[in-house]
Amino acid sequence: MAAEIQPKALTRKPILLQRVEGSQEVVNMAVIVPKEEGVISVSEDRTVRVWLKRDSGQYWPSIYHAMSSPCSCMSFNPETRRLSIGLDNGTISEFILSEDYNKMTPVKSYQAHQSRVTMILFVLELEWVLSTGQDKQFAWHCSESGQHLGGYRTSAVASGLQFDVETRHVFIGDHSGQVTILKLEQENCTLVTTFRGHTGGVTALCWDPVQRVLFSGSSDHSVIMWDIGGRKGTAIELQGHNDKVQALSYAQHTRQLISCGCDGGIVVWNMDVQRQEHHCRKCGKAVCGKCSSKRSSIPLMGFEFEVRVCDSCHESITDEERAPTATFHDSKHNIVHVHFDATRGWLLTSGTDKVIKLWDMTPVVS
Repeated sequence: MAAEIQPKALTRKPILLQRVEGSQEVVNMAVIVPKEEGVISVSEDRTVRVWLKRDSGQYWPSIYHAMSSPCSCMSFNPETRRLSIGLDNGTISEFILSEDYNKMTPVKSYQAHQSRVTMILFVLELEWVLSTGQDKQFAWHCSESGQHLGGYRTSAVASGLQFDVETRHVFIGDHSGQVTILKLEQENCTLVTTFRGHTGGVTALCWDPVQRVLFSGSSDHSVIMWDIGGRKGTAIELQGHNDKVQALSYAQHTRQLISCGCDGGIVVWNMDVQRQEHHCRKCGKAVCGKCSSKRSSIPLMGFEFEVRVCDSCHESITDEERAPTATFHDSKHNIVHVHFDATRGWLLTSGTDKVIKLWDMTPVVS
């Protein structure tokens, strides 16, 4: 009787659905169009493109629009089809896209910054446009009148911007490694607090309004989870990248964080586990190399890689504590930006290789 062949364990990983190519320069930002087989991209080559999937299965531009300056960032609101584009010259230009995504109509422009716009958020509920620029200014405008409502000077150039509609708190991450929280009123803002946990600049922010948790990614290769919702500002460090973290996205329904970086890594973190704070990286005692040669991964503390632990802790770490709480995937490009479409479980990554990739994340985000 022939021996039974054991089926190989299948590794669950993202499925590459599509490569969207054609930009002359780096695509700084792109989004998946909800309910459509489409992508909107803005690029350093000054173009705004809407790519729709054709019968051939390929994505081709239905809109190709050249701006006056390189396009640095964008914000798209699917309900109103309002597209806000930040430019290298400090302007924010707004357009409304037609229902068939074949035409874009200019609405207004704001001279929001003195230099390159780094981040934009359009807040439909308040009719506000929030933005940061290389001029170290955070600004907000009324999207109806175009009027400048207020501003705040950040300690360094901001590269992360998130907003909580309910409390009107804005979170700004900057190149100095600081995160600033401001409370916005109609025409003024107050500083709530600042916090610092990274040894490098903040490169990305992501906000979970339900758990009231802020995630920050940094050039120091780490992600920090900040508990804003009350538990005394707990901060938990997540170590899973070998290079600068470039982009973060959160899958709220499954409580999974997606982080991407220069190393091409797509890391999917399970945030539904009780994570712990740390110091010896386990017991809290400071440990130097002379005192301990032992290293271990401690995923529940955020260390998916091996870190230094003291000898007694090394003996006590269980296999259960070593069980990974994240999965690691290779996108095969240096990622500069991501967008996650939770309804389909699709992830868009754009890279320094000028290519946009669409991934089906349902094998790993579920």
